Amino acid sequence: MRSNHSRRAKGFTLVELLVVLAILGLLAGLVGPQVMKFLGTSKTKTAKLQIDDLSSTLDLYRLELGRYPTESEGLKALVENPGNMSNWNGPYLKKGEVPKDPWGTEFQYRFPGEHGSFDIWSLGADNREGGEGENADVKSWE
Repeated sequence: MRSNHSRRAKGFTLVELLVVLAILGLLAGLVGPQVMKFLGTSKTKTAKLQIDDLSSTLDLYRLELGRYPTESEGLKALVENPGNMSNWNGPYLKKGEVPKDPWGTEFQYRFPGEHGSFDIWSLGADNREGGEGENADVKSWE
């Protein structure tokens, strides 16, 4: 009788395991959506910070060269001399490359801008114009 008792104390019963799995499932169902919502808003905030940083860098570019990069030169002009420009002191971005938005796509650039000297925007998670939440566009003019 003693050996039966010691063998039983070494493991968990099926009912105990099922209760633990049910609790974990409930926690994942309640906490998971809140965490995912937080991740979506953090990517949008990151895109806005990147756009602000690119805007400041474009202003520095204009101060040194007397103009913003043309639309055909694009943001690439911040890391590569777009021609034989003697005043170009780049690369103007620390890592030597134009960053992609948090969803892995290129930022959109327009010069002259419709909403300012230039426009920079990201199309959001869906990579399409418009949208809501994480799919919403992030723009330099808003």
